[in-house]
Amino acid sequence: MTGSRNPEEVVPKLVSLQDDSLVLIALYDQDDILRYANKSWRAAFHLAPGEEPGWSDLMRRNYNAGLGTVLTTRNFDEWLVSTQSRRGKAPFRAFETDLVDGRWLWMTETVQQNGWMLCIANDITPLRTDDRRLRQDRDLALRASQTDELTGVANRRFIMTKLEELVDRELTPDQTTRGCVAVLDIDHFKAINDRYGHQAGDQVLRDFARNAHSFVRRLDCFGRIGGEEFMLILPETPIETGLDILGRVLEHIRMARPLPNWPDLAYTCSVGITALRSGDTAQDLFARADLALYEAKLGGRNRISVI
Repeated sequence: MTGSRNPEEVVPKLVSLQDDSLVLIALYDQDDILRYANKSWRAAFHLAPGEEPGWSDLMRRNYNAGLGTVLTTRNFDEWLVSTQSRRGKAPFRAFETDLVDGRWLWMTETVQQNGWMLCIANDITPLRTDDRRLRQDRDLALRASQTDELTGVANRRFIMTKLEELVDRELTPDQTTRGCVAVLDIDHFKAINDRYGHQAGDQVLRDFARNAHSFVRRLDCFGRIGGEEFMLILPETPIETGLDILGRVLEHIRMARPLPNWPDLAYTCSVGITALRSGDTAQDLFARADLALYEAKLGGRNRISVI
């Protein structure tokens, strides 16, 4: 019987096999920066040896050049917000994707609690066309069921599911905090609707979602929970870090000018934030963040309140 191999011998062989494999393999860190990609992955997504771009930067570059993944959208930024609302938010996800070169891939994403993601793709181009169309229709329906139609971010159903998952998640030995949750509300939104019309109000909602989502990290989840109210879930994040992130969101929103026909229109938002406590239910957490939001409104709006 052969004894176990020395890890110093096995690991280099494993890396060499992965690099030469026809299976596409990539590893992204918690900030969605590429940290490893084998030759097959680099060839499919047009990456130079040693290049380590962010996922969103790579997708934008390939979209503009007509390379890589087929994206059936006329607005890349809207597609990006919608996709990032789902990307890396589950421990495991499997889906199909088309490449511009005609290949059809079966892609899996495996995500650790620290946010690192392993992506593996197999070429399934030879499978039957009718089966392919059926699965694509299923994936589109699933995506629609998780996305807010107006803003493109996660919808109430999706983010409430993530809130339940945050409450149910057990701490690992190296974790010191379970996270925090914020509820964000656009100030005086009814007045914007009344003065400028509902189409202008929709533009403000989309502008807010896009600007706020630009601060969302891989582990976070951001979505619209109704009207002009949104939720940001920050797993494994102390309240001080949450306050720093949300402070930057508020500053960014103050500078936004979302209506081209009324370039002087500015708007603000108010935020309530709370940390997850031992024994909390999802309802407890949501109610406390909502109460903090109410205090921010009473305190004059355009601010953050903590409970």
